[in-house]
Amino acid sequence: MSSSPTSAQFWDDRYANISPVSNGKPGTMLVRFTEDLSPGRALELGCGRGDDSVWLAKRGWQVTAVDIAKQALAYAADNARRNNVEESIRFEQHDLSLTFPEGEYDLVTASFLESPVDFGRQRVLRKAAALVACGGVLLITSHGSAASWSDHRPSPFPTPDEARAELQLDDDAWQIIFVGNIERLATGPNGETGEILDTVLVLKRS
Repeated sequence: MSSSPTSAQFWDDRYANISPVSNGKPGTMLVRFTEDLSPGRALELGCGRGDDSVWLAKRGWQVTAVDIAKQALAYAADNARRNNVEESIRFEQHDLSLTFPEGEYDLVTASFLESPVDFGRQRVLRKAAALVACGGVLLITSHGSAASWSDHRPSPFPTPDEARAELQLDDDAWQIIFVGNIERLATGPNGETGEILDTVLVLKRS
């Protein structure tokens, strides 16, 4: 009987079988909640092919972009070079269940940092929150519902308030900017479309 894949194996295989070039669009929630922030130091957990990090770098941020998959980081580095922002992004490989980037950041963002292979997600997000500098922002976007074509169907999805509570943050040390579900139109692998919910947490450290 073969053993279950590790997170690193799963994501290395995933990125080895997709196009090295993405659509170039940053995440909707990243744009919505950070476009008015003054640039500083940003940390992106799970950078994938790098569109969010490239968008931040173009706006003047100094970005640390983290992923578990070597192939994803290679694609993201190529993305940065194509957009002439390679000097503004530092790429680091981390299995966040084992190692973590260092430093303090004015923005820490994690968009759909979810995996079918368990990696201790809530512990990772709590560690991420600890890296937010005073006055900095934590932005976490997660799946709040499943598309009709998806086989990812936890039952039930955590509510936004439950997702915030799982971070175990000191309420006196954090200001709520937004905690809720936001609806968006998603497109499936075969061109299907449907409305889904994202669970979005935007918190500012006092």
